[in-house]
Amino acid sequence: MRPLPPWLSSPRVVAGFAIVALIGIAALLAPLVAPNDPQEQNLVSTLLPPAWAPGGAAAFPLGTDSLGRCVLSRLVYGARVAMTVAIFASLGAMLFGAVLAHLAGYCGGAVDWIIGRAVDVWMSFPPVILSLILMVGLGVGLRNVILAIVLVDWTRFCRVLRAEVMVTARRDYVAAARLVGFSHWRILTREILPGTFPLIITLVSLEMGIAVVVEAILSFVGMSVSADQAAWGQMIADARLSLYEAPWNLVFPILAIFLAVLGFNLLGDGLRGTLDVRLVEAR
Repeated sequence: MRPLPPWLSSPRVVAGFAIVALIGIAALLAPLVAPNDPQEQNLVSTLLPPAWAPGGAAAFPLGTDSLGRCVLSRLVYGARVAMTVAIFASLGAMLFGAVLAHLAGYCGGAVDWIIGRAVDVWMSFPPVILSLILMVGLGVGLRNVILAIVLVDWTRFCRVLRAEVMVTARRDYVAAARLVGFSHWRILTREILPGTFPLIITLVSLEMGIAVVVEAILSFVGMSVSADQAAWGQMIADARLSLYEAPWNLVFPILAIFLAVLGFNLLGDGLRGTLDVRLVEAR
């Protein structure tokens, strides 16, 4: 019987992957999982408690909001928005930041100085404020949310990966590749990229959690998806109006954000601990 891959033997990876997979499956199968239409209003059944509480209804397992909309259905469809932003925004930021980081760390000199100064200037702006400014210019919409996060968070990848590329570029096998006459492209893709790939995977996992939080903040202030789409931050904003009458409307979306970020963070930390050769050797 074959032994499990090292990354599957980590409890953090397994726990993080299970949480992320559960949210992802719920988002993917939202029409089948959600018991009701997330936008359907039932003004006769407003602020119902969860089904297990006194006064609850089986048709609304987690209760209803101030407009009589099913909380569970809105959570499930909100997971679609969160997971879409998490995946595409993190991959976009990774591609942009990783390319610039490898160019800066490998080429050095003027290229490194220009990219480094660009990162310093860009990171001097508060990320959330910069995201809000970009959304004002770009307008509301899921694509614009993803673009805004990419334009803000590429610096996280660039700064961290640049240092890793500089360390990897000084390895003996990279020097040997230069002596053999490998092209710069082949050295970057065949020698340096495999060495930085574990860190890239970790950063992508962590960035997914950050993207979920940023999207929730933007939807909370009404600058993410349109009003006809359910989003976790939007649910929190709506729940403020009935906080004392129906606190569960605030608790459930906050819990969903917490679980999503926890899953991505556990997955990222676990992958870093199992894929990074230096950490494995240190143990």
